[in-house]
Amino acid sequence: MCLPVAPARDRELRRAGIARSYAVLTPQKTATRYRFVMRILVVEDEPVLREGLVDLLSGAGYEVEAVSDGHAGVTRGREGGHDLVILDLMLPKLDGIEVCQRLRMARPALPILMLTARGAEADKVRGLKAGADDYVTKPFGVRELLARVEAFERRARSMPSAPEVLTADGAQFDLGRHVVERNGDETPLTAREVGILRWLHRHRSRGVERSELLEHVWGTIGSLQTRTVDMTIAKLRQKIERDPASPTIVTTVTGVGYRWGWADDTVSDDTLSGDTVSDDADSTGASD
Repeated sequence: MCLPVAPARDRELRRAGIARSYAVLTPQKTATRYRFVMRILVVEDEPVLREGLVDLLSGAGYEVEAVSDGHAGVTRGREGGHDLVILDLMLPKLDGIEVCQRLRMARPALPILMLTARGAEADKVRGLKAGADDYVTKPFGVRELLARVEAFERRARSMPSAPEVLTADGAQFDLGRHVVERNGDETPLTAREVGILRWLHRHRSRGVERSELLEHVWGTIGSLQTRTVDMTIAKLRQKIERDPASPTIVTTVTGVGYRWGWADDTVSDDTLSGDTVSDDADSTGASD
């Protein structure tokens, strides 16, 4: 199916890097026909190209979310449950290389397709070394882009589904659904709480510093108060522990931070008083 594009729009798309004035689109995929519908995150600061990619991929039947800077790309890439990230190299706030490295650390299996400038071999090499799975050079044809996306889709559909379910001390955590179940009762978890659990479990052989959680769960490096982490952990313990005063799942490592299991000592409520950065609903939008 060919969708013509108005001449003015055509010129905008060409300048932005999409080389063809029409898109050959596959028929709409629906949840009733396919059990798997790939969710794609587009991280692109150029508005015309970003909107063009959203239109193209949505028209091809994919679920698409788009953000305009590197910081938002890291946050949504970690927490949004996407199956593919299309990542521009040149981005405000955090460049594509840094975004790629952070996403690769947080979600090692997440496919990343990087957009690079034509002929910039050094950028391609940097992107691949940072963890990108593939790249497309601008300007690119829509047939080529869709073919690469479809290759990722085939790979994802051929892989056995692996629900993110963890168990500990009688609690079952469904990280994909953002819930914890104990004694038949389900309690919702915020995206940030899920991020903490995922990171601690992934690195369960050691203690994790508060600054590490800030960087990899909050996506923040710098002066954000570590008390914010303690407050979030205290609220999380109220949801998941048999006895929040004597935690056995998210435990404290004296002089370090936190870890998955192996209780050491706890952070008392008295130590959590004072001003903190608000985290009730994950003020960055991570509560969705």
